[in-house]
Amino acid sequence: MNNSANPTISIVAPVYNEEAILHELYRRIVATMDEQSDTWELVLINDGSRDRSYEVMQELHAQDDRVRIVNFSRNFGHQIAITAGADYASGDAIIIIDADLQDPPSLILDMVAKWREGYDVVYAIRKERKGESKFKLYTASAFYRVINRITGFAIPVDTGDFRLVDRKAMDALRKLREHHRFMRGLSVWVGFRQTGVEYVREERYAGETKYPISKMLRLALDGITSFSYFPLQIATYMGFVIAAISVIGILVTIALRLSGSQAFIGQASTLVMVLFLGGIQLISLGIIGEYLGRIYEEVKQRPLYIVDEATGFAEKPDRR
Repeated sequence: MNNSANPTISIVAPVYNEEAILHELYRRIVATMDEQSDTWELVLINDGSRDRSYEVMQELHAQDDRVRIVNFSRNFGHQIAITAGADYASGDAIIIIDADLQDPPSLILDMVAKWREGYDVVYAIRKERKGESKFKLYTASAFYRVINRITGFAIPVDTGDFRLVDRKAMDALRKLREHHRFMRGLSVWVGFRQTGVEYVREERYAGETKYPISKMLRLALDGITSFSYFPLQIATYMGFVIAAISVIGILVTIALRLSGSQAFIGQASTLVMVLFLGGIQLISLGIIGEYLGRIYEEVKQRPLYIVDEATGFAEKPDRR
């Protein structure tokens, strides 16, 4: 099957150990895209999979050259894989979708319709999330509300990376080459006309989640530190509050001593205060260290990713 070198729609799907899902992902995307007349490509990014995902991708490309493959030299992470897909995608509109089929490919048609209306970014809003624990639902909801409070712009609540980005907006997004990436935040930061479409997020089609709590926390931390200085301000606020409490404590202690009270005799209260202040200092140093570590990553100026092989592309993209 042949398609133009520069398709209208590019669908980007990061893949990590998804051999059980790839054939079904391809089938659903073909069924969806064949309902409209636009030319399209499916860009699969193999993010260092340890199963047969890469072999399955090659099989799909052999039967349909609209399937194109970016094979990383190792695992670089989901957000970096999205970035690589955006670099290699050549369509007028780029759609980012997870490979696990929790985000239905059928929603692509609604996104394209909004794009035709003149919107540059169309994000998918999860009005219902099947198969997810109450803990995950609550923490995800709380995260978006917290980050919207402490940043200077609003990231749409209950959204993920599933979205359509117009070529104009994507070219602006590609200029942002920071290493600790929060793509759903960056796609809002660049601006342009944006809107959302609602959908019901399904349970994972097969396999296990690639975002355990540890990765979710890391992503949340990247999101907060990428767009807000509030954690650093917290350290400052704590310093002022503790200093004020200390002054009050000194005055109270002097007054009690002058009155003959024995309330503060002994070392227990002193030890408690020393431990408390030590804990606050370590927390403050940890916050500063998180920001400093990110600065260290940026100044090294290493590439975001290394490609072992790219299959099905007419030319290498400009990844400046």
